[in-house]
Parts: sequence; C-alpha cells; structure tokens
Amino acid sequence: MTETQPAMAVLERLDTTDITASAHLFAKNAVWHYSNPNLPELQGDHVGREGIGAFFAALAEKSHGTFRIEPVSATPVGPELVVVQSRNTLILDARSVTIDVVAVWRIVAVQILEVWDIVPSQPTEVRNVCD
Repeated sequence: MTETQPAMAVLERLDTTDITASAHLFAKNAVWHYSNPNLPELQGDHVGREGIGAFFAALAEKSHGTFRIEPVSATPVGPELVVVQSRNTLILDARSVTIDVVAVWRIVAVQILEVWDIVPSQPTEVRNVCD
C-alpha cells in the first residue's frame, strides 16, 4: 500500500464546490495569486481565508453560480508543492467558457499556504449559451 504524499492528502480533503467549508485547510495568512487577463477585476493576490472566500464568492457571482473545477491531474513536487491541472467551466456574458488551468499549491504544516492560479489568455473553448 502506497502512502499519500502529505501535501496531496490536504488537497484530497479540499471541496472545490464549497471553499467556505474547506476554509480550515487554508493557513490564516494564505495567499491565492490569481492571473487571468479575461477577468482583470479578479486578478491579483487574495489574502487570508476571508480574502480567498471573497474571491470565490465574486467568481460565483460573476458566473451566476456556474463556475466548476474538474481536476485532470495532480503531481506532487517535493514535500510542499503540488501542480494541479484542471479544466474549469463557467458561463460569462451568455457564453459557456472552458479553460485549461494550472495551479501550483504550496502546502506547509498540513495547511494551504499559497496558490498560484495560472489561467491562459485564451479560453480552451467558448460557445454561446443559446447554441
């Protein structure tokens, strides 16, 4: 039986559909670095549990509750880092948008300390919702 790498074990407990319920997994001074040229109003550093919660609340509001994360792969890198590829979907301005994303998670002392959420400038797929 293979033991799960400690940083991976923390991410396995994360509920991406309810970040508020997973707030205890984030360090009090955690930072979520968000880079997405298509949502400039959300770009930047979101600090602390409250700041990260507010970021996800703003994303949910902007997407009218349609934002979803579908993990594709997760690769531990050393004792603290996990690189996660995901396919995120949401509806923005009556368009269904699918984006391939990479996030680098830094986990220290069994808490998420930092996340670099890197979104490319071009979505993977965009369709009108009426299609």
